[in-house]
Amino acid sequence: MRGRHADAYSIYKRGTRDYINAYDKEQVRSLNGVSKEIGNPSWKRSFLYILVASLASFLYGYHLGVINETLESISNDLHFNGNTMAEGLVVSICLGGGFLGSTFSGLIVDRVGFRRAFQLCALPMIIGSSMSATAKNLSGMLLGRLFVGTGMGLGPTLATLYVTEVSPAYVRGTYGSFTQIATSLGLMSSLLIGFPAKETEGWWRICFWVSAVPAALLALFMEFSPESPHWLFKSANISVGIANFLGSFAALLLMDKLGRKVLLIGSFSGMVVAMGLQAASASSLVSSSNEVYLSVGGMLLFVLAFSVGAGPVPSLLLSEMFPGRIRAKAMSVCLASHWSC
Repeated sequence: MRGRHADAYSIYKRGTRDYINAYDKEQVRSLNGVSKEIGNPSWKRSFLYILVASLASFLYGYHLGVINETLESISNDLHFNGNTMAEGLVVSICLGGGFLGSTFSGLIVDRVGFRRAFQLCALPMIIGSSMSATAKNLSGMLLGRLFVGTGMGLGPTLATLYVTEVSPAYVRGTYGSFTQIATSLGLMSSLLIGFPAKETEGWWRICFWVSAVPAALLALFMEFSPESPHWLFKSANISVGIANFLGSFAALLLMDKLGRKVLLIGSFSGMVVAMGLQAASASSLVSSSNEVYLSVGGMLLFVLAFSVGAGPVPSLLLSEMFPGRIRAKAMSVCLASHWSC
């Protein structure tokens, strides 16, 4: 039984790794519908997603610099002008939020994936920017800056990892520099937008409202961006484990009620359907947007169907079929035949 489960797991790993490796190959469909793979996918394939992810770095740079030109106006309007401790807190409290965000960034990515993590990065930046823009006192400004800092701590880590994992190998270095360029652009943008702050009353509030726009765009566009293939691979491991457990638990409940034969027929039938889905996902009849769902769905169905019958039943059935005096030798012959197949 352990051998059969190991086989199912090895089949899954081979299939999943093939899918991950295929991620780095361009699927070029010719006029007759035949697919060909080449080693270097087009840089255009991931370019837009890199730009979206770079918004996190842009926001990081923007919030680093936005306080430079606006601090004097903020301190005057919120009545802490000349209080160097308060001014220092307004500048530095976002660093405390950044520490919190960066500390939990890895945990968040592993739990929810990059797309949701980017959206969680954008959310405190939107909230914090709004709180800062509408602040009536020092406490409101500090709280807003703390929220923004949390997003700042998440953003650079997420952007760097995401760009590395979704970009083709031959342009990975080029795309990797986008995050630093975006940070520089964000810093320069904050300085340019903040120039009128000292002459125009209330302009500092506009500076904070402006930053909510790219944060909202980051959250929106990430909804249409692909997930990192490495995170999908880890998630697939978990999903297969759940499917295996559910199938094994179902076998435990049904083994003595339905009998071995019914479970075997149902299990092998489900495996046939699963392999049919796998084959269909690789054909030209299925659109590229649906082939992933068919492939992953077929793999999960295969593991589930296997664990219901083909995994646990044969070893138990064989041990029941043979008389005690030859059971051990007969089992060794059967399992040797199994490993040969």
